Amino acid sequence: MTEYDYWKIFPRMPKKVTIGDITVRDGFQHEEKFISTRAKKFYLDELIFAGCRDIEVTNLGNPFLMPQFEDAEELLTHLRSDRFKKRCANKGINYDDITLTCITIREGAVDRAIRLKDQGIGPDRILMMVSTEEEHHFANSGTTLSEYWKEAERCIKKCTDAGIKMCGTVSTIWGSPIGGATDMKDAVEFTKRWLEIGAHDVEHADHDGSASAPDVYRYFSMILDGIPDTSLHIAHFHETKRVASASILATLQAGITNFEATLGGLGGQPANFLDDSPVKGTGEYYYNDPRYVGLNCLEDMLVQVDEMGIEHGYDVDRILWLGRQMERTMGRRLRSEAAINGRTLKEGHPRFARPGLKKLKEKLGEAPDQKLPKEWKEKAELPEKYRP
Repeated sequence: MTEYDYWKIFPRMPKKVTIGDITVRDGFQHEEKFISTRAKKFYLDELIFAGCRDIEVTNLGNPFLMPQFEDAEELLTHLRSDRFKKRCANKGINYDDITLTCITIREGAVDRAIRLKDQGIGPDRILMMVSTEEEHHFANSGTTLSEYWKEAERCIKKCTDAGIKMCGTVSTIWGSPIGGATDMKDAVEFTKRWLEIGAHDVEHADHDGSASAPDVYRYFSMILDGIPDTSLHIAHFHETKRVASASILATLQAGITNFEATLGGLGGQPANFLDDSPVKGTGEYYYNDPRYVGLNCLEDMLVQVDEMGIEHGYDVDRILWLGRQMERTMGRRLRSEAAINGRTLKEGHPRFARPGLKKLKEKLGEAPDQKLPKEWKEKAELPEKYRP
């Protein structure tokens, strides 16, 4: 007999997940207009109030390269303020449960994070990144992999002394937009290297939508076979072919419990143009059309896991509302379907019902719950040629 219980078929699949939000950092870094500091504060606040406890605040790299983040210190100061902490307390949120993350690709940014920590506004956690394909790594960091690993090891020691956690990202797991096909075994090895040199956790990243569900399931099964502690692993998917939801499902089936997402599916390669001026960013875009890229949508992912009965800790309706506000902030239609069409509610959507069914059933003498003709047998008899 076929097993119908999904969790018996995939015994590693979790009943509870953690979904971190990275809208204000990864989501906004791809925008070619400056998102106001006021808007950034609004979304940081509201995402936390809606249930997010792991949130990326900003990028601490050189704002000359990415001027979208020239307000980094103001955002951190806002989230470390007594006023914000009081607002959290008034909403029943334990401020100590919130983890503020900043991106620090190079050592200079790491040093900046440590200085901000000394000032009382620094992040709890920072992130450095390697790609298994070296051309992609060089495009992001400007250095070789070998040199970068030594820099990362040095930075982790500094962070440990400063009381800051380090997340190590592994990218191009399922392919590189520059170098093409990659070997997933390299990403497993790189994950172990991050943990060997002291990283607190590892983000496993599909940075250009290369992943396919079978390879995602295979990869994360390999990861958990070798490193079974699920708290160490975060899944990060981009959406370029409308298949990220399949990758998320495959990741759940493999047993991963931690994910990242952005409102509206925003995000992608750092912008090389901002407002009315070219900026350096990370160089030329490696997408055919930079308008149709981004991460997996927070709104859609929440609806997906919520309707599977998986706990997530968010107020889904509040997030759907935030997604609609984000469309107004961006001035365009974003990529979330759930933000527009809502959830599939168990009680249905009675407002869409056509009038007259009750009266018609009464006229025909049918019972309110009758679905078949009275003279039919209670159970269908399947023709023998169709039977198993």
